[in-house]
Amino acid sequence: MLDPSCVRETVADRLVTFREDERAIEGLPVRLVVSLVVGAACLSVMLNLVNGVGGLAAAEVDVRPTPEVVETGPQELTLRVVDADGDPVSGATVIVDGGTASLDGVATARTGADGNATVSIDPALGANQAEGTLVLDVKPPAGGSYVDRRENSYVLVIQA
Repeated sequence: MLDPSCVRETVADRLVTFREDERAIEGLPVRLVVSLVVGAACLSVMLNLVNGVGGLAAAEVDVRPTPEVVETGPQELTLRVVDADGDPVSGATVIVDGGTASLDGVATARTGADGNATVSIDPALGANQAEGTLVLDVKPPAGGSYVDRRENSYVLVIQA
């Protein structure tokens, strides 16, 4: 049977030898060296992806109708398309479609340099319907860094 004090000395001797080894990476096992190299390469790739995310990011656009509440009948509706910072977005296409209120077809318009678009609408409500909504959709300008992923505002239609 081994003497426990002998085992302790052997481990202590090995630690001293390991501490005094000045060969740096040459003294490490091959598997550990490979793991370090692969880990450093993966970390480099991940950091490049994180830094590149800013360049790939797209700003969310939203549409703000004026007025937000309209009555039934023919009228003009001004729609302002803005980015996440509230700045106007030019060249976006705004689409107004019937939700729970009805329209004759779909109304579309393109925003100008000020981010505004004007559409002519003639919303109607069904029998015994006190209110309804018009659905607004935005198609961001082509080739830009804008997207429209979130649900947009609605226009409330009330009985005249």
